[in-house]
Amino acid sequence: MHLFDRHKELEALSEAFADCVGGSGQLVIISGGPGSGKTGLLHEFAGTVAAAGARLLIATASATERNRPLGTVGDLLLSGEVPADVLDRITRCRTSDGTAPAPSGPEQEKYVAHAVQDVSRAVVELSGDRPVVIGIDDCHHMDAASLRTVLALLQRIRAKRVLVVCTGWEQYGPAHPFFRTELLRRPHRRVRLAPLSEEGVGLMLAAQSERPLPPGARSRYHRLTAGNPMLVRALLDDTTRFGADIGEPVASVAYRQAVLACLARTEPGHARTAAALAALGDAASAGSAAAVTGLSPDEVQQGAELLSQTGLLDGFRFRHAVAASAVLSSLAANERSRLHGDVAQLRYEVGDPLADVARHLLAAGRAPEPWGPAVLRRAAEQALAADDVEEAASFLGLALRECKDQRERHALSATLARAVWRVNPAAAGPHLAPLYAAARGGTLDTRDTATVLRHMLWQGDTDLAAETIGALGGLRTRTDARLLAEMEFVRQWFYGMPRAPQRGDTGRTSPLEPTMADHTSSLWASVALMAGGTVTDESVTHVAEALQAHQLSDLRLELTTISLMVIAHADRPATAAEVCDSLLADAGRRESTTWQAVLGAVRAEIALLQGDVETASEKAVESLGLLHPQGWGVLAGLPLSTALFAYTARGRHEAAADLLQHKVPDSMFQTLFGVQYLRARGHHYLATGRAFAALNDFETCGRLMQDRSPELQAGIPWRTDLAQANLRIGKQRAAKDWAQKQLRLRGNFGSRTRAITLRVLAGASQLRHRTALLRESVDLLQACGDRLELALAYGELSAAHYELGEFARARLLAQQSAQEAAACRIDSPVGNRLERAEPEAPGAAPALSDAECRVAALAALGYTNREISSRIHVTISTVEQHLTRVYRKLNVASRTELPSKVIEYRIPTPSDPAPAARSAAVRGSA
Repeated sequence: MHLFDRHKELEALSEAFADCVGGSGQLVIISGGPGSGKTGLLHEFAGTVAAAGARLLIATASATERNRPLGTVGDLLLSGEVPADVLDRITRCRTSDGTAPAPSGPEQEKYVAHAVQDVSRAVVELSGDRPVVIGIDDCHHMDAASLRTVLALLQRIRAKRVLVVCTGWEQYGPAHPFFRTELLRRPHRRVRLAPLSEEGVGLMLAAQSERPLPPGARSRYHRLTAGNPMLVRALLDDTTRFGADIGEPVASVAYRQAVLACLARTEPGHARTAAALAALGDAASAGSAAAVTGLSPDEVQQGAELLSQTGLLDGFRFRHAVAASAVLSSLAANERSRLHGDVAQLRYEVGDPLADVARHLLAAGRAPEPWGPAVLRRAAEQALAADDVEEAASFLGLALRECKDQRERHALSATLARAVWRVNPAAAGPHLAPLYAAARGGTLDTRDTATVLRHMLWQGDTDLAAETIGALGGLRTRTDARLLAEMEFVRQWFYGMPRAPQRGDTGRTSPLEPTMADHTSSLWASVALMAGGTVTDESVTHVAEALQAHQLSDLRLELTTISLMVIAHADRPATAAEVCDSLLADAGRRESTTWQAVLGAVRAEIALLQGDVETASEKAVESLGLLHPQGWGVLAGLPLSTALFAYTARGRHEAAADLLQHKVPDSMFQTLFGVQYLRARGHHYLATGRAFAALNDFETCGRLMQDRSPELQAGIPWRTDLAQANLRIGKQRAAKDWAQKQLRLRGNFGSRTRAITLRVLAGASQLRHRTALLRESVDLLQACGDRLELALAYGELSAAHYELGEFARARLLAQQSAQEAAACRIDSPVGNRLERAEPEAPGAAPALSDAECRVAALAALGYTNREISSRIHVTISTVEQHLTRVYRKLNVASRTELPSKVIEYRIPTPSDPAPAARSAAVRGSA
């Protein structure tokens, strides 16, 4: 083994050997901490003197052989040329395996006395023809008889060619009093092995690396090891084994073994000190370690100093966390548990942070009454506030295992369920199902009752949830009643269930409703009003700002989802998308998988409402994969329905068919998510030529929606779906009836649903009524921002004008349809018969102003002067003046000639995504 940074020490040993050769016997003690390289230095020197012709006797003392007389001396003599009679005496004193009776009592003492003299005399005699070098590694572990022999030898060698080299610790504890008082007081040379310097560490690294060392490499290794060669070498072994950059030390198996090897060479008290300091961590001190080990503070201080010299500690802290882990892992399980329990008790008594106390309780695997469970629960709440679900669940699991009080166990179960629900709703089930009876009986507090209700609804136990809410309606304080009112609101509006009958209900109103109304300034009161059809810019702004101002922990996922859906369906999908993206980013930072999954599904639906079917399908499928199928519960219908709608719109029917193989719970079909799933599946069937299967799904939706509120009836356009299916199978009268029924529903159900219904109604209407219906549909879709449906409406309006013989206008509208379809990344819905190759370049562009461009485009699309004035907010007279100038500049005599001119000169139409740039080209030099 090559030594680094040990030139001076080798020189000192060489000088002692030179004196020995000259006839002056020597004792050299090599001292240093465990792992400092004492053994390596001894063997390096032994090789040198052996090559110089010296007779070499070398052995290693062992703590396990301290009670074996002459154990070390016997090993020493067996390594060289010693007379047979001397070896016989030594062997007889050491025998313990039954091959020869080992002397005992006075007989043994006689043998030992003779052996001590014989060995010392024999060694001196051996030095007659050539120098004798005796090397004893770890001499502080020598048995007493061997130590007596060495002392006797030292008295004989002052003028002999004998060199005794012993290695030992820098400090010696109470286990070695004889060693301290006898050997060390003899005349000797001391070779102290200091830790490697940073330069010496650098030499070790350089010898291992084929390239120049990265900057700071040697200082990093030195900081982690304090220059202990054994630890440096172990870090190097681990780093090179894992193929890591040598400049970034890796601590793994070799390092852990080196740490334990260093400890194995220390006293039991030092090992106990190391274990206590490892368990105490940042709270370590001489006093705290003494309290949990039973040692005195001075003994702890002495052990810490030795361990610091060894390179394991820096003061009372381990230099590397892996070292502390290795020390704790080396303990027996019961010993480690006891240690952590003692540390937890100590830290609790001195008022340390609850999380630190709880981690020790967790490591101990027990929570002493009465303080242990309370500490665990409070620490779990702090962990949840910091979004550390895993740690919170661990604390609560131990508290639940140790707790005996039934009510407290219920509270712990509910808290644990809330924790794990954040990342895996399925994992919350086993903790909540046993609480159903307690929730219905009113023995849980309101927050825990709401947690159980959430689980009931999530898993589709809607009837049981209704029964529970009904039973508790009159049993709560005002604050508690508000919480239950919110849960009932969620049950009706998120899951789409009929109102729950309340205790003492007369059928007129819920006793919970006034509570909700009393809080009109709250976020949820605003959402309730919007869900009921009262949507204003002020209410949308209030809800959006409130959502962004709250932390996720202050919100409830279901109510947040309702809020986003209401905003999106109220013709504000862009606002909903902005808020949803903000909440999603927060959920990602907090690693709340459940929030990410559900909000991702909501974001997918918002994209669908905007006609962005590619984003909708991607986000829906991505969200679906974030949770286990059982974790989704009935909410699986949310991402599935969005993905089905989007894949169908994109023409990816095989992908949609694959999604239909996804297993969903039967209870889902009793909720809105099941209704939406059936609607999506029906449209897939409709797009793949299975109109009667689609009709069946839509009729099922109608049956499921019969008992829902009028507002929900209007918001889920299953009647429009039935109209489309009937139109597909040729039943125009039935299609028209269903479409008109949808339009007659009361409630503010959004422009998009009305626009789609108008388009379907147009398909079932006579040609002379069709264009007006489709123009209204186009206007509504431009306002709500669904470019996919706008493409379809433009396409059908184009077809209507084509049938009317207005070919130029039909071509203009076909171009609009194709343009919107391209923006949605879907195939154009217009047929080839409406296409006409555009000229390679527009003709000389007439000088039209922006206002004239807008008026010309709208007139070409078939809008009346009154409709144009309403759309661009000018008077009818102003529209007429603009048209007069347009006719003159385009050289046309009437409106019927405008569509062809708009196409020829590429005048931008109202839904053109870049009208400003196109207008500049048309205006020319105006």
